[in-house]
Amino acid sequence: MIFAVDVGNTHIAIGCIEGSHVHNIGKIVTNKLSTISEYAVKLRQLLEFEAIDLKQIDGAILSSVVPSVTDSVHIAIEKLLKVQPLVVGAGIRTGFNIKIDAPSTMGADLVALTAATIEEYGAPAIVLDMDTATTISVIDRNASYIGGAIIPGMLLSLNALISNTSLLQNVSIEAPRKTIATNTADCMRSGVVYGSAAMIDGMIDRMTDELLDNPIILATGSMARIIVPHCRHDIVLDNDLLLKGLGALYRRNKH
Repeated sequence: MIFAVDVGNTHIAIGCIEGSHVHNIGKIVTNKLSTISEYAVKLRQLLEFEAIDLKQIDGAILSSVVPSVTDSVHIAIEKLLKVQPLVVGAGIRTGFNIKIDAPSTMGADLVALTAATIEEYGAPAIVLDMDTATTISVIDRNASYIGGAIIPGMLLSLNALISNTSLLQNVSIEAPRKTIATNTADCMRSGVVYGSAAMIDGMIDRMTDELLDNPIILATGSMARIIVPHCRHDIVLDNDLLLKGLGALYRRNKH
């Protein structure tokens, strides 16, 4: 069994991979002040809660977009599992070409998402990862990563709106009954939910035009389940896409 960990800006996603099966264990909060011991305890607690025997884990892989946390989590995994985790970064075999200006700057999470997409869904593809930021990745028909876009996530946009206005208060994130809302709270929800969906639809249209192809559209991330139902494109929701990618990368580099 392979232990897979992805360190994001807001949360750390954790899973176990056995063959093609992905066990999505859960998430813990990314905290730049947490110590190695604190991370080790949290990881152990999650595994114990899911009744996973540490002795069954014989490998690990780590991806991270938070450099200040990477080493702490890396050492915590070593101490907890007594294995050396594979780290997604320079020198790792990805199985696909990266055709951007500086390939070494491609985020580890995007590498994993691209690997999973190619292995499970094929190419061409447009991949949406909706979390703290919304990243859009584009894979051409030759299974090459050719670029994408980075957009402020839904919660970032809402928090910026609230922080910079005097009369707008925090609201729950849910779609109102109508786009043309008739009260302040629903106006904010309409803008955040339907506005995000419209933005996603517009970006897919523009990228598809540039790609000159008919890509499959995938979405993952904590905000995807809220936004995707209101998009006008046919979008496949896969909450385990990143963990699947870490599994694919581990198999490629350990065999």
